[in-house]
Parts: sequence; C-alpha cells; structure tokens
Amino acid sequence: MIELHSPQYRRITLALALGSFLVFCNLYIFQPILPQLSVHFGVSETEINWVFAASTLALSLCLVPWAITSESIGRRSVMLGGLLALPIIGYAMMLTESLTAIVFLRAAMGVALAAFASVAVAYMVEELSPDAFTKAIGGYIAANSLGGIAGRVAGGMLTGYFDWKTAVFVIATFTLASALIVVAILPKQQHFKPTRGLFYHHNRSLVAHISNPTVWIAMLIGGINFALFVNLYSVMGFRLVEAPHNLPIALSSLIFLCYLAGTLSSKLSANWRKRYPPIPGMVLGTLLSMLGMLVALFESIPAMLLGLLLISGGAFFTHTLAYAWVSQKATHAKATATALYLVHYYIGGSLGGFFLLYCWQVGRWPSVVEGGALLYAALFGLCYKLYQVDQRNTLSEKPIKHA
Repeated sequence: MIELHSPQYRRITLALALGSFLVFCNLYIFQPILPQLSVHFGVSETEINWVFAASTLALSLCLVPWAITSESIGRRSVMLGGLLALPIIGYAMMLTESLTAIVFLRAAMGVALAAFASVAVAYMVEELSPDAFTKAIGGYIAANSLGGIAGRVAGGMLTGYFDWKTAVFVIATFTLASALIVVAILPKQQHFKPTRGLFYHHNRSLVAHISNPTVWIAMLIGGINFALFVNLYSVMGFRLVEAPHNLPIALSSLIFLCYLAGTLSSKLSANWRKRYPPIPGMVLGTLLSMLGMLVALFESIPAMLLGLLLISGGAFFTHTLAYAWVSQKATHAKATATALYLVHYYIGGSLGGFFLLYCWQVGRWPSVVEGGALLYAALFGLCYKLYQVDQRNTLSEKPIKHA
C-alpha cells in the first residue's frame, strides 16, 4: 500500500484532486446563472432548474453502472474516459440556443461526470494505506468544494461580463488542458483485483449495501444533507437578484466564495475522525448548517453571507464524514458502495431543488426555512438511527468473556 508523503501518494492526491476540481467546476457552472436563464427563456424557477437538475440526475443514474464497469476493467480507465469527454460536450453546447438541447447536453455531461465521481474514492481506498487515505479523502473533498466555487464564480462572472457561451468555452478549454495533466500523472493501479462475472453478481452487491443499515443510513444522510446545502444556495441566488437587493449576476455569483468554509471544514473532518467518533461529527455539521439557514432569515446581505458560511461549513463536514463512513464500512465492492452513496447524494440534490424552489415561489425565504426544517429534522433522526445501529453492531462484535 502507498504510504503518506511518498512520491506515489503525492501523484495520486494531486491527480485525483485536479480531476475532482474539474468534475465539480463543470457540474456547477450553470447554477449561478439560473435567474438570468429563467428570464431569458421566459420560464419559472422550477422549470429552469432542469438545466442544473439534468446533470445531477444523469450523474446519479450513471454512478452505479460506471462503478460496476470499473470492477471489471479498472478504475483508472473509467475516470480518464469521463474526464476527456467533458470538453467535447462543453464545446457542443456552444452550438445551440435551444433550452431543450442545453438540458439534453447537460444530461450527457452528467453521464461523463459520473465516470470519475463513481470510482475515485475506491481507487484511493485500494491504493493508499489507512493513514494515507484518511488524509487524502479530506483533500479530495476539499477539491470538490474548490471546483464548485470556481465553476460557479467563473460561470457567473463570465456570463455577467460576456455571455453564457463564453463561460462554457473557457471552462471546456481549461478542462481539456487539465484532463491531459491527469492522464499524464495518475499512476496505474497496483492493488486492483478485477471482479469478472455476470451482472447479477453486482446487483447482489447493490442489494447487500442497501440491506446493510450501517451503510444505507449514511447514504440517506448524504442525500438529504446535499438536498439542503446545494439548493439553499440556488434559492439565495434568486433572492439576491430580486428586490430589495437587485444584484447583477456577476456580483451575486460571488456568494459561492462562501464555499471556502466547506473547503476548510472538509479538511478539519480528518482531524475529527482521528479524535472522535464520526456520528457526533455528522450531528455537529447538521447543527451548523441549520443555524446558517436560520441566520439567513435576516434581510441583510452580511447575515445572508454568514448564513451561507455556516451552511457550507456544516454541510461539507457532514458529507466528508458520511462519505468516508460508507467507503470504510462497506465490506466488499467498495466502488459500488461509494457510487451508491453518490446516487443518494445527487438524487437528493436534484429533488431538493424542485422542493426548495417551490417553497421559494410560495412564500420566499420564510417558506424555504419551513421546508428546510423538515429536512433537518429528518437528518437528525437518521443520525440517531445510525448511532443505534452502530452501537448494536459494536456490542455484537465484542468477544464474550468466560469466567
């Protein structure tokens, strides 16, 4: 196994962090410009959300198939194929003015994004020692947040000063150059053992993961956590461009710099895992995120920014702990397990957008808080249930002492 601070460790962490950055940069480029696209195409907030939801839904549906494919042909080829497809799809988007075509191409991009996202953590688990993995997973998810920040800010700024096609061109060109770097430096796997067999073998792995409450509850936590986190940002974008704030898109997109709190908290989660159990950390992250939603009730831009900082820090803390929990608690087919976590994660993000944006249309931010409170209550309940299941498992694994 590759140890911490070795040359191979540095190549792996750099390559996967850069790949992760590209994935999330491409995934979120359209999120800050949804209000402008809503006006441009003359559709409602929930209807324009398909531009964002198409990619996250397609990503979630393709994660498991890509993970199953990687169990047979290896993680590296799947990841690199997905990355190299991204700029091709990006350039194709520049050729259309149709909202339907944009949604279709965004769905195609979700398929390509899934190829990398579904197996990167499994690659790390198989190649890195436990200590090296604990350090690397925090850096990997920090790169997620940095990619999300860069994609959103670049998308908003370039669209504000030029147009959305310019934003797509710049991101596609950057992705092409960076993907070639990942191809050059990512090492071939040394510890991967292909699992060849019929498709039903992998289906049994899926059923086994879902039937294991220790793993499945953590997946549900990840899904609801992401439903809240990403879509509270989407709603805030609509809030800031309306009266009384009336911010331009280029300026309102800067709210995504608050993601930096998530970059920091995802790194801090590695230190938490060394000292404390993960489940209390998930509860702490959820508390911080909920507090941020409540702080943002004040109709003040500083209060909104503080709220977004708390939402980002808390949500990424919870996500990092839940993601690592699934990858380590799964006893087999780890790529399938981590992909299944991400299926829950992105389906939560897609459906949460339609739910919270509907709340926004009904009663603006107070209604969003009411809807969000229901989701936070579910999160706390799932954390408690996961604690109960983990305690039962711990007790059953203790050896019986004989007198």
